[in-house]
Amino acid sequence: MRRVIALLVFFLITVHVSAAVHIVEFCPDPYQHDDMDEYLILYGTGSLNDITISDNKGGFRFPAGTSIGGYLTIARSAQAFAQSHGRNPDFEWLNTSLAVPDVVNGNPLRLANAKDELLLYDRNNLSQKISWPGDVTPREGQVHYLENGIWDRRVLMLGQSKFSPESFPNASVITFVSPDCSSDVYSDAIRESSDSILVNMYEFSSSSMGDALIAAKKRGVNVRVLIEGGPVGGISPFEKSLIWTINSSGIPVVSMISSKTEHAPYRYDHAKYLVIDNKSLFITSENFKNTGFPPQGMSGNRGWGVFIRDPALAAYFSEVFSSDSNSKSVISYAGSQGDSEPAQIEKHPAEFKQESFEGATIVPVLSPDTSYQITDLLNSARNSIEIEQAYIKNETPETLNPFLSSAINASRRGVHVRILLDSYWFNIEGPNDNDEMVNLINHIATSEHLPLEAKCIDLPASQVEKIHNKGVIVDEKRVLVSSINWNMNSPTFNREAGVIIDHPGVAAYFLGVFDDDWNSSVKYEGQKTDYVKIAIVGIVIVLLLIVYYRRHRT
Repeated sequence: MRRVIALLVFFLITVHVSAAVHIVEFCPDPYQHDDMDEYLILYGTGSLNDITISDNKGGFRFPAGTSIGGYLTIARSAQAFAQSHGRNPDFEWLNTSLAVPDVVNGNPLRLANAKDELLLYDRNNLSQKISWPGDVTPREGQVHYLENGIWDRRVLMLGQSKFSPESFPNASVITFVSPDCSSDVYSDAIRESSDSILVNMYEFSSSSMGDALIAAKKRGVNVRVLIEGGPVGGISPFEKSLIWTINSSGIPVVSMISSKTEHAPYRYDHAKYLVIDNKSLFITSENFKNTGFPPQGMSGNRGWGVFIRDPALAAYFSEVFSSDSNSKSVISYAGSQGDSEPAQIEKHPAEFKQESFEGATIVPVLSPDTSYQITDLLNSARNSIEIEQAYIKNETPETLNPFLSSAINASRRGVHVRILLDSYWFNIEGPNDNDEMVNLINHIATSEHLPLEAKCIDLPASQVEKIHNKGVIVDEKRVLVSSINWNMNSPTFNREAGVIIDHPGVAAYFLGVFDDDWNSSVKYEGQKTDYVKIAIVGIVIVLLLIVYYRRHRT
């Protein structure tokens, strides 16, 4: 009897251990030629003697005596995998490296890009099956991964980070807005630096902001700059000139950009932040341009920003900077000599000054890693949501932007929602722009009798150049300050950065700015009246009447 019980216990333990071994990650369509760097990762504990991997055309098992105690990486070519990932796999199924052991092959495994499957057998019993398309959606460069029993909770591309959400309590916050007081806060933040400054910026062409970094370098501060190497429209001549000047001062500037041999992990490095002395974070919706940070009293974009003193938060963003700047797609960027960016010429009476607050809780928001937290923020609303965005783009003509959908659903449960969009010419002159989006939102509100309203800003009345903001206020308590645009690309494929600040004083500050912009704005209801066309039609009718009268008179 004891022997039977012992055998039963042994059998149950063996089954449990074997069942714990499963595929948790794979990439069937990487960037290298002929997909030589495709791979899969197993996770589990125990013996692999009875584990077989197959796609019903080829496959492998492991050498006798192989065991697993955590993660195990098996690549098609160890050499190719090392080139892509900077490390060797644990096994390979093509014999390319003497340093990496081979699995025991049947027909060598070859994962098809568009349609295939992975099968894991335990003692010849099918234990796991992953099919694509089906369980995952195939895409070149995408890493498919299993998390909490769900495949691909986000789109994860090769080389991208997987930062987890964190919360940092008791932070000190200085709030500011562009164009009113952003330059002053930036200058103060750079002047107080004494050890190091890390800059991650999508576009950087402001000479005064560059000069501040050069001055910091001269007093011994270690300054490093990471920029996007291929922004929309290319790097401007003004940015090239400034980067040349910054490099000449001894500050290294690098750019993230895809090349013939390396793919950038993100479509755009669109983040806009600085880490100062490993103690503080300066983060904003605005690029380092004269429109984003004009001198006080001059016009520019409407944007939000915060300067946060918290060493743990700064360490978090230092790690983000290190992860991104160490990408194999990041290269030195020299720039070239040229003219400086022209100064702003339009005046703007500064209404809002910087304000300081203590005891805030900060939650970082990174795209694509944790951008789902914006949806969580909107879904948490109980009383009010204010949204100020450069633009909102729907996923398809039939599918709402997911952030917008969450905001509208909030209004359906009684939350009062206000949405303010830009009205600069390139955001309203097309057939599917902000004015049409405002009409759509207001139509939904009217047809469903929702506490929901949308407007486009009246730029002359507000005296800002355009809305470039990407901000949200929820329940007059929590605020999102970020670089994340409301389209499909920004939260899914870009490197973006933001923070959610939980503090009623901070929320009240930005709510005051929002209300000022909102109250100077116009509501678009239906198509705008084209008075020029009406006048032309009237003139034509008058001329025709004159011709008719003269002909009949004679």
